[in-house]
Amino acid sequence: MFKIGNFSKLTRVSIRMLRHYDEIGLFKPAKIDNFTGYRYYSATQIKRLNLIISLRKMGFSLAEISVVTDEDTDKKLRGMLTQKKDMVKFNIKLENDKLKRISSAIENLKKERVNMDYNVNIKSIPSYKVVSLRDKIPSYDSEGMLWQRLGEYIQEKGLNCSGVSYATYHDEGYKEGEVDVEVVMSTDKLLENENGFVFKKTESIEHAAYILVPGEFSNIAPAFNYLANWIEENGYQICGNSRELPIKGPWNESNPENYLNEIQIPVRKI
Repeated sequence: MFKIGNFSKLTRVSIRMLRHYDEIGLFKPAKIDNFTGYRYYSATQIKRLNLIISLRKMGFSLAEISVVTDEDTDKKLRGMLTQKKDMVKFNIKLENDKLKRISSAIENLKKERVNMDYNVNIKSIPSYKVVSLRDKIPSYDSEGMLWQRLGEYIQEKGLNCSGVSYATYHDEGYKEGEVDVEVVMSTDKLLENENGFVFKKTESIEHAAYILVPGEFSNIAPAFNYLANWIEENGYQICGNSRELPIKGPWNESNPENYLNEIQIPVRKI
């Protein structure tokens, strides 16, 4: 048996932590002297203590460690380790995503993309014959799944859809998930609606503020910021949902720096 001080030196665990583990019932001494109150530990306890320390370094809480050490089964330990592994991998992905955003922000600062001098104009937009698909998608960058479904349907029906195409976001504000998006392509004829595919004539727009956004898709967010300032400074207010018209993208351009999108926002004078 070892007194707490000697046991602390042998295991490289502080006396304070040994006492704390005792108080919460996680790791108790092998024996406590009834007369002196001294704590005594056995060498046979070192394996359990090492497991506790190891799990702490892996990010397990004391409550989680208490569960697995109380049951003391390899099956339970394996399950908890697997869960923690998956969680760590997920967190690494989140951190890598943050790293990419930071790197992109640094690159944008270098290229002064945030301060690009966009050319905003006003135009009227006519009514179009269109086929559309509207659905809720997990996030804004999942829009491609709707375009794929619409493209496959157009091909199946043999429609001529070589004109205007755009996406409209129908939510009242920005959303973190379950985004209500409609993708639209002009068509030469109107068929019967089926399976979520809707044929219609769009309403014409008397005045729309629009800008062309060159370069990568990351340029679209600052372009919206620029357009918001322009609308306010020039005495307009928004009177409809914005549209994003892809002109050049991964489907017809290999270099992201050559991508081109148009943003349209219906407006009226205040």
